[in-house]
Amino acid sequence: MDITTSTVFIPGATSGIGLGLARRLADAGSTVVVGGRRRALLEEIAADDPRLDTVVLDVDDPASITAAVRTVVERHPSLDAVVTMSGIMRPEDLRDPAHIAAAEATITTNLLGTIRLVDAVLPHLLTRPAATLMTVSSGLAFTPLAATPTYSATKAAVHSYTLSLRAQLADSGVEVLELVPPAVATDLLGGADFGGMPLDAFLDEVVALLAAGAEAEVLVENVLPLRWAERNGNQAELIRALVAGH
Repeated sequence: MDITTSTVFIPGATSGIGLGLARRLADAGSTVVVGGRRRALLEEIAADDPRLDTVVLDVDDPASITAAVRTVVERHPSLDAVVTMSGIMRPEDLRDPAHIAAAEATITTNLLGTIRLVDAVLPHLLTRPAATLMTVSSGLAFTPLAATPTYSATKAAVHSYTLSLRAQLADSGVEVLELVPPAVATDLLGGADFGGMPLDAFLDEVVALLAAGAEAEVLVENVLPLRWAERNGNQAELIRALVAGH
């Protein structure tokens, strides 16, 4: 992914990591389109940073995904990179049957949303000489946070799905990357409350890794303990530490 010349669509980029990454990619020279549910918020983002194009997109609605992708391709036929940023994170008490509503919403947004977005954009990306699909999982895909079990499970599923996607597209011009964030100080479940790294520091590392030609997984230093905990034999210890920290 050449971050200096790409045309990038980032659904779910109206705040936090998504919006920060959109601005960093625009700084690097890319054309960037931000997607989100709230039209008023998108208008504020565009007014604040005219470099960013915007499109209304509800990742929970298949028709909205299809319409948004069509709009982006019509406006930007050079579209050659998509980052599936949309995601929600909700605490659940698995002893309480009422948790199922949060679980179902999380699966719809995080997993089905990712799959539907890939389905919608892939036909166009396959027409490009070179293109990039970057999914977004989490360090919690590899070492879960017990307080958010379905979030962690959906991110593990996104990781697995990404492996299959990469294998199926190996003979195409579409590279498949996976961004694996650690806890970052955003408003996603109050990231700052459990030791999230500063957003700017995270973005500095991500942009440097992309500029250097990252392949497969985009891993900042802070996520490595979670990513390799099972291999390193300390996963159970880390899960307990996450429970205590939360």
